[in-house]
Amino acid sequence: MIELKTPAEIERMHVAGRFVAEVLSEVGRLADVGVNLMDLEHHARAMISTRGADSCYWDYAPSFGKGPFRNVICLSVNDAVLHGLPHDYTLRDGDVLTADLAVSIDGWSADSARTVIVGTAAEEDLRLIRATEEALEAAIEVSRPGNRLGDISAAIWDVARDYGYPVNTEFGGHGIGRTMHEELHIPNKGRPGRGLKLRPGLTLALEPWFARTTDRIVFDPDGWTIRSADGSRTAHSEHTVAITDDGPLVLTRRVQDNAAANGESAARLSIRD
Repeated sequence: MIELKTPAEIERMHVAGRFVAEVLSEVGRLADVGVNLMDLEHHARAMISTRGADSCYWDYAPSFGKGPFRNVICLSVNDAVLHGLPHDYTLRDGDVLTADLAVSIDGWSADSARTVIVGTAAEEDLRLIRATEEALEAAIEVSRPGNRLGDISAAIWDVARDYGYPVNTEFGGHGIGRTMHEELHIPNKGRPGRGLKLRPGLTLALEPWFARTTDRIVFDPDGWTIRSADGSRTAHSEHTVAITDDGPLVLTRRVQDNAAANGESAARLSIRD
């Protein structure tokens, strides 16, 4: 069942969204050469505990996972792109790190992801991140009453095609609200004018992610971490978005996103924000 949220409920999700943005900004700031992924995990845990929020990941046990997830943030490096299980890995110069976080505050959830570069940035990695950011902004722009779900998928696919990146459709966006995953699967590839008509009150997590040279994925032995099948590097950008009478409202917008909207790529800002 698809639940339409009231303006008051959307504002409660916005509270969670602002906190998610804060944590992801802090994780991006701390991600540096020599930093261990578990240090980032424990810092995120401390922030969540201090805020009195609840992790949507802790004890999460979907059908595709291997047992309950016992971390509060997904950290995926280089060819890993989704559901990266934090582990004993020390970041190196040039690593591409994706941080994905979802929390609930007072019963309402928000979900967001960003990809940053650790240390020296390679232009091809910046380009890949930029593609996911542009695809996300394109998807947000068409998230308006009267449009359809396929318009969101098509907007993401159009950007991927322009950049020459293949698109996987097994994992994509989803509904969100009282729980992290609600009804609606939003593939990152589709046709405009198809699917559910968008209405005020819909709240969606939009998340384009691309691998440089493949649309196929493989799972690590940990049962969670998803990688590109050919080992090519990956990137992932995600926001929680509410559809309102006035257009899309991004509930997880970060400060550097506003700077990017003014002309500087968030991919480059992400190196040191």
